[in-house]
Amino acid sequence: MALAGKIQSAKIPLSGALKRESVKKNVAAIHVSGKLSLLQRKLSNVLLLNAYDTLVTQPKHRIDARTLCLMIGYNSNDMDTLKQALRSLAETVAEWDMLDDKGRQEWGVSALLSYAKLKGGVCEYAYSPALAEKLHDPKVFALINLNIQRRFTSGHALALYENCYRFVRTGSTGWWRLDLFRRLMGVDDSVYYETFKHLNAKIIKPAVAEVNKTSNIILTPQLRKEGRAVTEIRFLIKENPQLAMFEIDDSEGVRTSAVYSAVTGQGVSDRLARQWIAEHGEDYVREKLRLVTESEGVENPARYLSAAIRDDYRAKPVIPPSAEVVQAFAQRQDAAAKAAQEAAVRETEITQARQERARKLARVREIAEARNPTQRDSDKRLFLSHLEDETGREAFVRLGWASAINAQEIFAFWEDMVPGIFDQAE
Repeated sequence: MALAGKIQSAKIPLSGALKRESVKKNVAAIHVSGKLSLLQRKLSNVLLLNAYDTLVTQPKHRIDARTLCLMIGYNSNDMDTLKQALRSLAETVAEWDMLDDKGRQEWGVSALLSYAKLKGGVCEYAYSPALAEKLHDPKVFALINLNIQRRFTSGHALALYENCYRFVRTGSTGWWRLDLFRRLMGVDDSVYYETFKHLNAKIIKPAVAEVNKTSNIILTPQLRKEGRAVTEIRFLIKENPQLAMFEIDDSEGVRTSAVYSAVTGQGVSDRLARQWIAEHGEDYVREKLRLVTESEGVENPARYLSAAIRDDYRAKPVIPPSAEVVQAFAQRQDAAAKAAQEAAVRETEITQARQERARKLARVREIAEARNPTQRDSDKRLFLSHLEDETGREAFVRLGWASAINAQEIFAFWEDMVPGIFDQAE
């Protein structure tokens, strides 16, 4: 299990080889048995997405059962299937083996769910505190996009995607022993798959093909042998530019839109609201919101909105409205137009800020490239020594002076190095 998408945590700085080792260990440190079915795996992802914003601040979480079923994609009246899926999650073990923030070895094990119950049409569930802490740390676990999850038709392919996606920053999963890989794929109790020829033909090749076709990453398997026997496997990972549309916009631009405010006002979580807008567009979501506000007798707006978006509810023909209704509608439209105008101004400001950032980064690269190789190497080493955030360090190692996440630190560094650098670039 892993959930996509897109989170920060404080770390006590380490140094030397210990720091490098902790970075390697802390990425995708959690392994989950692959014996979950495709439906159960999708369920676990939706539950984590629903709980994520309060994962470490609340001991238990709730979601409307029928809304949950709609998001997973099965009959919302089939409570028996939901019960069986929840039971499987409570019986499935997550295991981690990693270095903590002080460089000490930490091993742990926990059920995916510490409990789950259905009462009054609501699903209530919880994670163990230790597992919740790990799931909320982006260096340990990664959220996946539910829009991508829906495209998978194979449980093995989704399991492979989840176990590889969280390594996308490092570009490789690292070497997995075959017994561990079989466990991640849920076939460790099958004698048939102890033969690598069968494992490769029935599990690895089909799963890699579906991940590469379906998701936002591309995998390339590599093998390590002892003699003629394959003993380990790893996957090289790169982003799939053709499916970049599935990335969620985590910027403030989405959160400042009128549609986002209206959706979250119906009780929908931040992440789900942004996923709906990213997948369907603001006009589509706005249309379904209008159905919620204009429909009578809606007891659960969030559940109704989820069904309307998923099943594309359409408005029924209505009797021409009265003057009072027209006036009220006009007032709402005026308010919406004002909100949209304000959002457009904020979006323009954000765009201008991004353009200014790009201009300054280009100026930095120009100055940096003009220095001799020894100076360039020294500049990078000096800048890295000032970075304490591991995410920022990883981004700078990968992107150098083009690292947007380190933009403010880069600008301050070069203004000290070359006073007036950005004034000269005007």
